[in-house]
Amino acid sequence: MKKVAVVVQDGTHMFGLGSICEVWAEPYHPEDDNPVFDFTVCSPTPGRITGSAGFDLFVEHGLEVLEDADLVCVAPKDDFTDQHPAAVQAVRRAAERGAVVSAHCTGVWLLGEAGLLDGRECTTHWRYGDQLQQAFPQATVRSEVLYVLDDGVLTGAGSAAGIDASLHLLRTVFGARTAATAARRIVMPPHRAGGQAQFVRAPVAQVEAESLSPLLAWALEHLDEPLTVERLAEQAHMSERTFARRFRDETGTTPLKWVTMQRVSLASELLEHSSLAVEQIAGRVGFGNAATLRHHFSAVLGTTPQAYRRTFCSLEAV
Repeated sequence: MKKVAVVVQDGTHMFGLGSICEVWAEPYHPEDDNPVFDFTVCSPTPGRITGSAGFDLFVEHGLEVLEDADLVCVAPKDDFTDQHPAAVQAVRRAAERGAVVSAHCTGVWLLGEAGLLDGRECTTHWRYGDQLQQAFPQATVRSEVLYVLDDGVLTGAGSAAGIDASLHLLRTVFGARTAATAARRIVMPPHRAGGQAQFVRAPVAQVEAESLSPLLAWALEHLDEPLTVERLAEQAHMSERTFARRFRDETGTTPLKWVTMQRVSLASELLEHSSLAVEQIAGRVGFGNAATLRHHFSAVLGTTPQAYRRTFCSLEAV
């Protein structure tokens, strides 16, 4: 993946476009050896493109840049039910020749118009999930998650989740270390646990739930130990019932699911950057044995630890 092109139209959401630029458009970062991409913004109507925030863009390139792009991104826009036919056709052709196609928030409507959501799982901002499902009934809309990558089509939830989606694709293509390095440059975590539920259910309650931050840091240092709900609640000085409710309010998931995700994440790092045997890694991350590690690793990442290591193992660990 070398060439990245972004499609913008009138009414472009500037933060949505910016979230794409943060991951793929950085032209120079001497502090690391992450890849630098050939990044181009294009439009079906080159020239002045209206923005949604009171200022406009000037776009020099037309849709011809999509013809050899490895990754085609679609920026969200205001009137998302009105997609330019030429943009729809160009993105469809890019997907048909094998390019990865990405859109988040309302940009996903263009993918739907191009027929790229049919038979696939996808997501969008929780506000528009039902509307997206009604518009494209052959798709499976998962409004509770931050992003979905399904057979070369990446969709993300609203606003900042565009960065989450791009980091996930960066990790899938280039490995965990590259994604973590990019996340560090952007100053955000390489993976956010939970999904959109944490924002849909009780966004105002986030302040109260901040008391769990020390517990989460403690748990990350003790992944190799038994981390039951009872033990976590005791560490947080709460009843199990209060703790479970508070934990879901903060993370959007259950304590055991969160612990499992952290263990899988640590296992993937060790598979990439260490020569430890799978059985040793299972013990190090708290799964106990290789069979349990394989079960959870496959459930979360869709592959086995051995296959993951063959794909992403760094040279230093070979």
